Amino acid sequence: QVQLVESGGGLVQAGGSLRISCTASGLAVRSVGWFRQAPGKEREFVAHIHWSGSPAYHANSVKGRFAISRDNAENSVSLQMNSLKPEATAVYSCAIYSGGKGHAAINHRGWGKGTLVTVSS
Repeated sequence: QVQLVESGGGLVQAGGSLRISCTASGLAVRSVGWFRQAPGKEREFVAHIHWSGSPAYHANSVKGRFAISRDNAENSVSLQMNSLKPEATAVYSCAIYSGGKGHAAINHRGWGKGTLVTVSS
């Protein structure tokens, strides 16, 4: 049974940084995606990393400020978020890429419960 657990969310001021992590149990390394869902909005893709660590993809809205990485020894994937903006406030969730074209949520499974990131202005 695959289980993904996100951690590291919290409250941060605009312009600040935060690092969130996704740890997998019951499953060997896989390609993983990070998504976020803000209140009243649809879930959106944030970043994706191949099981080998490369390639990695980031949504245009976070490119240059967020960086996805992984530690296969720890079976974890992290998202370093810098220069945070209030519009980044959302529940961030990770999921395993299960196939299909693109980084849509429908191509992922084994969703964690998410971790809340709040960016104050």
